[in-house]
Amino acid sequence: MNAVGYFVEGARRNSVKRSVAEQNHAFTAFCEKHGYEITGTFLDTEPDGPAGDGFRQMLNFLGRPDLGFTVVVVDSLGALGSDLGRAAMRMLNVEAAGAQVYSAHTGREIARDLVTTWADRGEGTPVSERVRSAMRKKAVRGEVLGRPPFGYRVGPRRKLELVNEEALIVRYIFRLYLQDGLGIRRISGQLNDEGIPTRRGGRWSMVTVRDLLRNRVYLGTYTRFGVKVPGSHPPLVSPDDFRRVQDRLQSRNSGGTTRTVTPFLFSGLVHCGRCGARMIGVSRRQSWTTKDGEKHQAGYRYYQCESRTNQNSCGYNTQRAAELEERVRRNLAEPGAGVTRMIRAGNADSFSLDLLSQADKVEAKMKRTRRNLEELVADAAHGHITVERMKSLGAGFALEQQGHEAELAAIKARLHAQQSAAERQKHLESERERLVRDWQSLPFDELQRSVREIVDRIDVDGAEMQLYLRT
Repeated sequence: MNAVGYFVEGARRNSVKRSVAEQNHAFTAFCEKHGYEITGTFLDTEPDGPAGDGFRQMLNFLGRPDLGFTVVVVDSLGALGSDLGRAAMRMLNVEAAGAQVYSAHTGREIARDLVTTWADRGEGTPVSERVRSAMRKKAVRGEVLGRPPFGYRVGPRRKLELVNEEALIVRYIFRLYLQDGLGIRRISGQLNDEGIPTRRGGRWSMVTVRDLLRNRVYLGTYTRFGVKVPGSHPPLVSPDDFRRVQDRLQSRNSGGTTRTVTPFLFSGLVHCGRCGARMIGVSRRQSWTTKDGEKHQAGYRYYQCESRTNQNSCGYNTQRAAELEERVRRNLAEPGAGVTRMIRAGNADSFSLDLLSQADKVEAKMKRTRRNLEELVADAAHGHITVERMKSLGAGFALEQQGHEAELAAIKARLHAQQSAAERQKHLESERERLVRDWQSLPFDELQRSVREIVDRIDVDGAEMQLYLRT
C-alpha cells in the first residue's frame, strides 16, 4: 500500500506551529508503523490561502491510473487549513481523487477528526450556524426576514400587513388567470397597457407574473428557512383558488417528457435593433402528421426580443439561432469586420467590469457551495448523518467547488491580460483568430467564453446586423 505526504509550512497542531521537518518525521513514523510505502511528498507554503501548487500537483499525482491504493497523510487537521470549512473542502477534494486522508498525529481518518473537532469547537466557530439558527427562530414566530412580497409591507411587530393598492393588483392578477383564462404573457401585457406599475415603477414581465402566481405567501402562510407558519398574515387568495392556479400552471409545464435545456451561445449579447432590449433564446418543438399518416417532429431555436416576449411590447423581431451564429462567425472571419467600442467607467473598460462582475458571481457560488458543505459536516457532527454519508454527499460539493475554482482562475487570467492596451489588443486578435479557426471544434463552454471576450454586443433587426467588438 502506498502513502503520500502533504506538508504545509506553518501548519498548526493543537495551536502550535509545526516545521516541515517535524511534519515529515511524523509522516515517516506513521508509514513505518502501518506498513505503507512512501511514493511521494508535496509541500505548500500558505496554510490558509487558496489551494497551492503542491496541493494541485498532489491531486494530479493521485489521478495516475498506475498508482494503486494510496492514502494521503497530513500531520494533523491543521495542515488542511485552520478554518474547518476549508479543511473539509480540501479533504473531500482528495477523497474525490480516490484517496483517503489520515492524520499522522491521531492515526485516524481525517474525516473523523474533522467531525469530532466540529462537534467540540463550541462558540469559537467561524461558520454561521448560530446566526441561521436565530433566523429560523424568528421565522417560526412569523417575523419577516428580507424584502416583503408584492401586496404586503412589514408591520411594527415584523409581521406582514396588507398594502391595499398592491393587494388589489394581486387579486386582479389571480382573477385574470383563473376566471378570465388569460395566459401569463397576456396578463403582463394587459397590466402594462393599463399603466399599472410594479412596486419599483417598472413594467410587468412574464417572470414577475409567474412568480407572483406561485407564491404561497398569498395563502397567509409565511415560509422561510424551511419553516412554514400558516395564518401568520392576511391571505389574498383562497386555498381552493390557489390550488387551481397551481394545477393550471403545472398542466402547461408538464409534457410527459423530461426537458433538456440547451444554452444559447449569444445569451446576453444580442439586442433588438428596434427597441434596444435584449433578445432571449427561445426553443420550440412542433409535431405534425402528413396526409399519409406519417408523423414528423422538428425543433426550432431562435432569439426573440425580450420586450415582445415578457412585456408584450415592441414588434415581432426574431432571429434563427443557427443563422445568426453563422452570420457572426463569417463577420469575425473578415478582416476589419465589426464596429469596436469602449464603455468606460473610471479607469476600467466594459470588458474588465464584466469580468469583475463574473468573478463576483463565481465567488458567491463558492461561498454557497462551502456553506452547504459546512452544514453537511455539522449534520455529521451532531449525529444526524454518518461520516460515510457526509463524505459521499460532500464529494459532489468538492467537485462543484473545483469547477468554480477553475472558472475563477480563467477569469483572473483574462483580467491579467488587460494590463496594457498593447497586450490586450494582441491578446484579442489572437483569441479572435483562434475562435474563427476552431469554432466548430471548441466545447460549448469554451466557445461561449471566447465569444464573450471578443464580442461586446450584437444588434439585429431582420437582415440587418451590427456587431460591436471589445477593445
